[in-house]
Amino acid sequence: MNAGTRSGGLQTAERFQRAVWKAPLLGLLATLCVLRASTSLGEPILVGSKKFTESYVLAEIAKRAMEEAGIPVEHRQGMGGTIILWEALRTDQIGFYPEYTGTIGEEILKAPPSTSTAEMRAKLERSGVGMTSDLGFNNTYALVMQRAVAEKSHIQKISDLRNHPELRFGLTHEFLDRRDGWRPLADKYQLPTQNVSGIDHGLGYAALRNGSIDVKDAYSTDAKIGENDLVVLQDDLQFFPQYRAVFLYRLTLPPKAIAVLRSLVGTLDENQMIRLNAEAERTKNYALAADLYFQNGASRQQPRAGETLTHKLIRWTSRHLELAGISLLLSIIVGIPLGIAASRGGALGQVILGVTSAVQTIPSLALLALLVPVPFFGISPRTAIAALFLYGLLPIVRNTATGLQDIAQPVRESAIALGLEPAARLWKIYLPIASRSILGGIKTSAVINIGTATLAALIGAGGLGEPILSGLNLNDHATILQGAIPAAVLALLVQWSFDLLDRILIPKGLRL
Repeated sequence: MNAGTRSGGLQTAERFQRAVWKAPLLGLLATLCVLRASTSLGEPILVGSKKFTESYVLAEIAKRAMEEAGIPVEHRQGMGGTIILWEALRTDQIGFYPEYTGTIGEEILKAPPSTSTAEMRAKLERSGVGMTSDLGFNNTYALVMQRAVAEKSHIQKISDLRNHPELRFGLTHEFLDRRDGWRPLADKYQLPTQNVSGIDHGLGYAALRNGSIDVKDAYSTDAKIGENDLVVLQDDLQFFPQYRAVFLYRLTLPPKAIAVLRSLVGTLDENQMIRLNAEAERTKNYALAADLYFQNGASRQQPRAGETLTHKLIRWTSRHLELAGISLLLSIIVGIPLGIAASRGGALGQVILGVTSAVQTIPSLALLALLVPVPFFGISPRTAIAALFLYGLLPIVRNTATGLQDIAQPVRESAIALGLEPAARLWKIYLPIASRSILGGIKTSAVINIGTATLAALIGAGGLGEPILSGLNLNDHATILQGAIPAAVLALLVQWSFDLLDRILIPKGLRL
């Protein structure tokens, strides 16, 4: 090794050490900023919505009514299904959200069908939750088919389906698991169950149109039923209960906010709700559909201009970068030390690699749902950051361990012969030599985080997943691409940025 090469290697080692020491400081600073922002005083009331058109629209109506009353409100769109929304409300992570009496009785309270509204309210109050009277319409479950298929098979009632085992059912995942969903429905009607698959609510209509499925579950106020000329099968055994639309809210909300929610009671009927849903799907804008409600007499205020696409992209992308960036920094802070420990082998190394590998096998949706009811996390960016941090560990830990283990024995012996202490050997020789592998793991973790961060929208944490979820609900490819294309571009930019970082941190000899 000549003097120039040795000098360059030492300078690279020093740069690598500075980068490693700066990462924890940057990560800590960024995390403190997020925590401070999420716990600041004077936050707006949060309204949640489920991942289907009507829930979005009802939440926007309530948001607009609150704003007109001078109450600041923020809408966390498409936060998943009943369980996530209820846990968020029960643990005071959101202030209110639209729900249905049938779902409250069957899924939330696990109460018998004979439970009265007064009994529901009494049980909800034990969790600190109130319920408005119904908004004026019933949005029950239904099974729908293409008219041509139904007429050809002479199917008019749900009970007629038992004579057609060849039919393919495409049902939403929540409906498949509900107490008032597919299993008890199939038992009561003795329906065939061999051709049943789970599908997103919005995509199910497209699947009906192209003939991929023959029957799907729907909501009786879905605009797509009329738009696609679908047949609603008669519930001849009266299986489905009443699903009267209401708002569930925290009893600790300001009295003025509760009064606003109660002012919406009885102001909507089925036909009007269908029109609002149709407007939302036509314009791809839930706020504009809510404006149609106010134009019908609930308010004389002029419709507001919608948020521009440019502003939306800036908001989505900045939140996406925040989630992915902070979680990556935390993964680096924890992952590199764990990788160093794992590189030494033994039982500890096996445990570290085993645990980080096991975390990677947990479905991301399940991990998000499990973290929602945990204190400190809930419906917030912290939950998404924690999940992304856990998913980002494995590539960093494994590549750090592998890079250190692959260092040749003669190099190790030379380092010992120089009289360096173990810590000095690690920082000045081993880590710089393993830097290519370590940065490769960080690069992989970063790209994984960019992609996985789109799921943060399912718990209202924002990011580029918002337009993707909305587009899936509306079956609108253009809306989906508003989130998918920027996410792909971000992944490419991250890849190129790390390629540049390779030239700065990795010794030239290792690059060659």
